Amino acid sequence: MPNKASAKKALRQDQKRAASNFVVKKAYKEAVKTAKTVVASGNTAMKEIQEAQKKLAKAAKKGVIKKNTASRKLSRLSRLANKMKNTTK
Repeated sequence: MPNKASAKKALRQDQKRAASNFVVKKAYKEAVKTAKTVVASGNTAMKEIQEAQKKLAKAAKKGVIKKNTASRKLSRLSRLANKMKNTTK
């Protein structure tokens, strides 16, 4: 445990930030996972992909993940959707 008042405050701040980051991270992970399962089932998942895009953009904006990471995840999700769409034709 920290002894100084400033260290105690820093610990409180870190815990608060970690909790809010966890909520945002969980939201985008669930959105991406949902989109992947819908795409894998063979349906067009435009609504789910848009939701994942929204959650990824929000996570990148808040600094939970980097902008390029969000872009890469979205790109891979879109590529998977296009691949599944083309194979079901």
